[in-house]
Amino acid sequence: MNNAEILIIDDEPQIRKLLKITLESNDYKVVLAETGKEGVHLVANHTPDLVILDLGLPDKSGHLVLKDLREWYDKSIIILSVQDDEADIIKALDNGASDYLTKPFRTGELLARIRASLRISLNTDSQPNLVTGDLEIDLSSRIVKRDEHIIKLTATEYNLIALLAKNQGRVLTHQFLLKEVWGLGSQNETQYLRVFVAQLRKKLEKNPNNPKHLITESGVGYRFV
Repeated sequence: MNNAEILIIDDEPQIRKLLKITLESNDYKVVLAETGKEGVHLVANHTPDLVILDLGLPDKSGHLVLKDLREWYDKSIIILSVQDDEADIIKALDNGASDYLTKPFRTGELLARIRASLRISLNTDSQPNLVTGDLEIDLSSRIVKRDEHIIKLTATEYNLIALLAKNQGRVLTHQFLLKEVWGLGSQNETQYLRVFVAQLRKKLEKNPNNPKHLITESGVGYRFV
């Protein structure tokens, strides 16, 4: 997505400089912020196509900035942080982060994540059909096809794949999936997910042992691609 505007919220001058040079050389427009307060203000006034957010900001936690933004900003937010603790990653994803990369990072991988996130942002709930490779998911009629053949799914299987598909490219945590599909009180029942993901892979993947659509993010959750 050429000419997309990206806001970087990071207090490290060298990181801001590196990201600005990298992104502008790839035809992105770049806006910079050093603090959470400044970042929220710029998002409100610029409405960028994507936000890159550090968690270790000088004035307030990046987790709080993320929660503030998610009250009204519905485009992609990629976390770029030195914090690599699993609990931090899960917390950020549960609070609405679209993706999470740890520093130090490879610029090629970051650019790939940005391209994927921008593609995801183009998909809205108003689009009833989601097509990816050999799969087609019709959200209006609740029909799932593989290679043009209708796949019979249980209500729970459909709810799970529809939730993942509507958030394609994003990592959805175990807790988030369990809460959304099975309800409050089921957020520790990870065996539910393992069973239903295995069933979906058998029905939707050409090779369930080497899935191309339902991807496991070890220790965190699942991603639909």
